[in-house]
Amino acid sequence: MSSPESLRALDGHAQSELVRSGELTEAELLRAAVERIEAHDGRIGALAVTDFDRALSAAERSAGRPRPERAGPLYGVPFLLKDLGPTVADLEATMGSRFLAGFVPSQGSELTDRFQAAGLRVLGKTRTPEFGVLPTTEPRHQGPTRNPWDLNRSAGGSSGGAAAAVAAGLVPIAHANDAGGSIRIPAATCGVFGLKPTRARTPLGPAVGDLMSGLAAEHVISRSVRDSAAVLDAIAGPAPGDPYWAPPATGSYAGAVQRGLRGRKLRIALSTRAGLGPLDPACGAAVEQAGKLCWELGHEVTEAAPKVRFADLVEPFLVLWAAGVSSAISSYAQLSGRTPAPDQFEPLTWRLYEQGRTLSAAQYLLSVATLQRAARSLAGFYREYDLLLSPVTAWPAPVLGSFAIGTPDQQLMRAIEFCHETPLANLTGQPAMSVPLHWTEEGLPIGTHVTGRFGAEATLFAFAAQLEAAQPWANRLPAAIHLRSES
Repeated sequence: MSSPESLRALDGHAQSELVRSGELTEAELLRAAVERIEAHDGRIGALAVTDFDRALSAAERSAGRPRPERAGPLYGVPFLLKDLGPTVADLEATMGSRFLAGFVPSQGSELTDRFQAAGLRVLGKTRTPEFGVLPTTEPRHQGPTRNPWDLNRSAGGSSGGAAAAVAAGLVPIAHANDAGGSIRIPAATCGVFGLKPTRARTPLGPAVGDLMSGLAAEHVISRSVRDSAAVLDAIAGPAPGDPYWAPPATGSYAGAVQRGLRGRKLRIALSTRAGLGPLDPACGAAVEQAGKLCWELGHEVTEAAPKVRFADLVEPFLVLWAAGVSSAISSYAQLSGRTPAPDQFEPLTWRLYEQGRTLSAAQYLLSVATLQRAARSLAGFYREYDLLLSPVTAWPAPVLGSFAIGTPDQQLMRAIEFCHETPLANLTGQPAMSVPLHWTEEGLPIGTHVTGRFGAEATLFAFAAQLEAAQPWANRLPAAIHLRSES
């Protein structure tokens, strides 16, 4: 029988196959994940809330019942939700904030239902920076999430808890969301795979129809490309009443992974231009090496970058960001019956909350219009190129505490410099992913950012599968010994 540690490197498909073949029961698979979490998460700090008993009880109740003959490829797989966004009825939802400590929503989310219908079993929720405002997961209310490759460094954010849990092998897949790089950044710093779907590919309801005029997207972080594709197949598509939705896919994403590119030669642009600040040579080298691999695989690689730069769009982006944070806090204040006060929030979060409250409707709509014009301009670039390779972050995983230095405004600008140009894909709605192809001499992962055409996740999945086959990463795991909790 497989031991809890022997399952660490297996992706969701492989773990589910153990259940479907009868080698493990669903309850045994979940208990193995719980054992790993209890053994290792004391050092990592990936989880915010646990829900072990409910998941195990449900698995034990289903024991002995006839399994569906065609149970999905993720049947019985242990899974974690991010503690920001989708909710589970009767499970605490803090959004990483002291303000919401002990808040238990009575209603779940459409996305949660779709995850569970796909066979994923929720064991708890992962940590996030307070209301997702920073690209590092260090909420003062709960403590930092540490990077499994170097426990003194950040796991990234805002889906840092999810990325750390997957990188450490606690679970093979974890929910994540992304409004400025929050799937791709932690995937890059933790050496796992993370794809942000096209705008409105996945639902936000029933409580929300749209977040920050389409900046936010929901999906997962995973060990393998095939797991990511299978989850997107399960959760994609509008829910009744959604304000708008992405163009339907022409086939399954799992099929795109299986079929691959079929000899298709892609036109790939490569850019290592600086963002708001300088680019660390290691991050530039990661992109250059990825470009060389693409050329060896037969693709056409050209140094080129779109005229649109995130550096020129920071101001309208921050208008949407402040409005989004302020709106989220106000919404949860209504739901929880609590009154926001500055001593219940971190200084940067409170600063954004107050900024959002002072914005006019005209300022907001002018910012939206500016970003829409940029999206139209950027779309022209992707008529010439299929994909763009670029850095995910401006430097490798930072030391914990790096974003707590200085005033709230200084912290925010440092965060924007670190994000490099990942927010561009949120502003334009294009799909983008971080692919773990590079590790530094010190053993730190550095992801490569790949952006595709609007609605073209299938091309990204097929391309990622080709890279995964050429340069596998799923078998790369941080040593378990330095993750083990001290008793």
